[in-house]
Amino acid sequence: MAGAPSTWRISRPKKQESLHTRDKTEAYRLVAARNETETAPAFSLQLARVYWKAGDSAAGTRHWQFVMEELVKTKKGETRSRWDTAVKDRAFEPLRRQPILETKAEHFLRVLSVGTVSTNVYLRRMHNFALDMGWLPWPVIPKKQWPAVRYQAKRAVTLEEHRAIFAREGNDERRAFYQMAWHLGASQTDIALLEAGNIDWENRIISYTRKKSGEHAAVRFDEEVAAVLRTRSATGPLFPYLRGVRAADRATEFKQRCRGLKISGITLHSYRYAWAERAKSAVYPERFAQQALGHNSKAVHRAYARHAHVVIPSLGEYEKKAEEQRVIPFPTPAPPVAGSENQPLPVAPEPLAAGNNRGHA
Repeated sequence: MAGAPSTWRISRPKKQESLHTRDKTEAYRLVAARNETETAPAFSLQLARVYWKAGDSAAGTRHWQFVMEELVKTKKGETRSRWDTAVKDRAFEPLRRQPILETKAEHFLRVLSVGTVSTNVYLRRMHNFALDMGWLPWPVIPKKQWPAVRYQAKRAVTLEEHRAIFAREGNDERRAFYQMAWHLGASQTDIALLEAGNIDWENRIISYTRKKSGEHAAVRFDEEVAAVLRTRSATGPLFPYLRGVRAADRATEFKQRCRGLKISGITLHSYRYAWAERAKSAVYPERFAQQALGHNSKAVHRAYARHAHVVIPSLGEYEKKAEEQRVIPFPTPAPPVAGSENQPLPVAPEPLAAGNNRGHA
């Protein structure tokens, strides 16, 4: 409009903000709205919800159960199975029929207070999914105010514990399974699904597709692993019984063995921690260890191996080794032998002619 300033500004103590408009009427409305927000924030919040519902006809009827169902649909494979189990958490019951737009921070805090670490992790993901999809206009709990996720302490299986578990186990299939977990470091599901066709005896390589990520893994094995593999069937599945058992049931069976030996603080997953720590202690190249365990992130892999005890060699040893690798010795020929073709026999000098003898007058 003619004569109107380019922008209208709202002034606050020590702060001046642009309303980003050239329309005088719109500028006054924005100023009035901001003033109402400061004087009556609860009323402004309700008004915002009214506007939001007017723009989205389903906003008033959308519940958190809908968010759970839609989020699960985006997952596949093993991740889908974990989400199917996670959304059945009883801690989510008060939240299932709660309208998204009417959710308050105390609703989430109440769920978190009765839930577990898993409840905290999956509720965060559902909250962020609703925000990303535009079903939630603003965060229910600010990012910095979420209760911290505190996992239980995790540790590796020690060699003594592994030997005790192996010695006590009377079932040959489980004994071989625990041995493979110790030597291979793969997940319990990947080991349980191994077949005779996964073994290349000529090159001594075990190759398989990881259940979780779908990536291909190929690991060379030594004689100890070969001895274990020879005890299994030469055709078909290596672990026919454990192959058909759910991962949770395999974990329960292992826990029962540990309880009988009065071993606490470990699970089947602890074998992966043990493999990572052994690799680090042996100064095994980190990129190889990552590939063997299926860790795409260095941070995740280092978390697995953080308790490893490493004896650091002296710098002098490394400098000497580097120097030896850097210097290429020049081949020195063998000393010649008289009479050989490399060293002919000496020939007597010819006598000088009389006219050439300068030693005489």
